[in-house]
Amino acid sequence: MSILLEEKQRAFADLREIKANLAARGWFPATSGNLSVRVGGFEPDAFTFAITSSGRDKSVQTPEDFLLVNEKGQPTEATSLKPSAETLIHSEIYRLTGAGAIFHVHTIFNNLISELYWERKSIPVDGVELIKAFNIWDEEAQVEIPILPNYAEIPRIAELVEGAIVPRIPGIVLRKHGIYAWGANAFEAKRHLEAFEFLFEYVYRSHLLHKGV
Repeated sequence: MSILLEEKQRAFADLREIKANLAARGWFPATSGNLSVRVGGFEPDAFTFAITSSGRDKSVQTPEDFLLVNEKGQPTEATSLKPSAETLIHSEIYRLTGAGAIFHVHTIFNNLISELYWERKSIPVDGVELIKAFNIWDEEAQVEIPILPNYAEIPRIAELVEGAIVPRIPGIVLRKHGIYAWGANAFEAKRHLEAFEFLFEYVYRSHLLHKGV
């Protein structure tokens, strides 16, 4: 068995496990969201990753849930499957960060908080313990999670990714759409995603609490 085939099977297994976990939380409503894991070595201009196929019900497991694509988002093997419509965003994040996995979900709180802070173009988080999930250990740390516009044309969004990436913040939010969280591997990307979702809910509920005072 070739090394690439072994890595492909490992990536598909990681994606299958993560997909089941996040689907159980209701984070993939109406077939939304997408997941990817890098396969093989990394070069900024030539790399391969496994990604969820488009339009699949992520609450069930099938043999057609994932496919391999190259840095341009094009399938690397003969297949009838289509990669997620947002594959180009994954490509840009891989190219710019060297990440090993990227997870994108749609939730009520990441949608609400992106609209609440849209004019600011970032979501402020001040002193919350789970900031440490991003390996930020400053006491009373303050971070700003970037928000990008949710254009209908995915290439327009992909063009903005480079300017939005903040080196110590492993995520970008699309307005009224969802969060892209990444990490060195699937475990780290999942940890970052869970931390983002906790922080979004905290900031939104804190806003409501103070608004009601």
